[in-house]
Amino acid sequence: MDSLTQIVLGSSVAALVVPPNHRRRAILAGGVLGTLPDLDVLWFNVFSSDVVTEVTWHRGPSHSLLVLTVLGLLLWLLLKSRSSLIQSSPLQWLLAIWLALITHPLLDAFTVYGTQLLWPMKTPPVMWATIFVIDPLYTVPLLIGVIAAWRLSPHKTAQQTSGSGRDRAARNWLVAGLLVSSTYLVWSVAAKSLVDRVASQSLAVLNLQNAPRFSTPLPFNTLAWRVIVMVPDGYWLGDRSLVADRGPMQFTFHASDNPALTQLTSVPQLKRLLWFTQGFVAAHAQRREDGELRLILTDLRMGLEPDYFFRYDIAGIDDRGVWVAAPEIIQMPESGDFVKTLSWVWKRIYNSKATP
Repeated sequence: MDSLTQIVLGSSVAALVVPPNHRRRAILAGGVLGTLPDLDVLWFNVFSSDVVTEVTWHRGPSHSLLVLTVLGLLLWLLLKSRSSLIQSSPLQWLLAIWLALITHPLLDAFTVYGTQLLWPMKTPPVMWATIFVIDPLYTVPLLIGVIAAWRLSPHKTAQQTSGSGRDRAARNWLVAGLLVSSTYLVWSVAAKSLVDRVASQSLAVLNLQNAPRFSTPLPFNTLAWRVIVMVPDGYWLGDRSLVADRGPMQFTFHASDNPALTQLTSVPQLKRLLWFTQGFVAAHAQRREDGELRLILTDLRMGLEPDYFFRYDIAGIDDRGVWVAAPEIIQMPESGDFVKTLSWVWKRIYNSKATP
């Protein structure tokens, strides 16, 4: 999820478990800890020029439940030895630190990007894909709760006790923010289930009920969804509005040069990309301005046909017509008109016949 969401989520959970006269400091500390796991992007931007490493190791070790639990314990021990505030309520602050850290990757796992919750195990990244990476309906309740709790909490640690009117109000705002946002997250899981059920029924008619597939919400909402189904020669695409659509789900077929990918699957960087995307990719030959034919790998999980956020130049063709892996995989620029895409998404929610 976006940084603002992670900040206010970390602030909310930390502020709820500390004593009321510690709440403002917990809001600040929880916000910092809530966004800490995403600082791995700074490391890769500074020390790595390898696109595959940057993309596939983001949300890696820094998002591991095991790593963050150990980090939280070490951080708590360090702070407890130096802070009288934490010494006065050690267990509550231990819980605050741990929750602020651990809720970050758990929330990320609800998006489609992929989060390596179980690192260092080599299991594929978790991508429950029930919510878009930015969704104001999830974030705004948390933000309101944190702002209200900050205003109602004392400036100094000794001015408020548990059970006071302002303490109860501050706590109620935090609880309300978490309750509303969590309810929305539960709704996203239910919405995905509804879409998957319709997709299964429609794909059975095409004899594709057992084909690998995933569903994910369209940007900034949980009412319009997209389903991608992988087959040996390409993929089927379908979209569904829970507001406008009735009856079977319609799918359209798109070809992919999967035999070309098969020629390259021994390339370590490509193997890692396929592991990271769980195979939800397409390959297409594309001629550059200089006339050279290149093989472009598209991550089908993020974006809309034919405009996707992550596209990679992975190979060229030799004189014998055989694909040869590029010395370095290069990420292609994003394509398409983002404003036009968002306009279509809004129309698609309420209009079953809206076209991109």
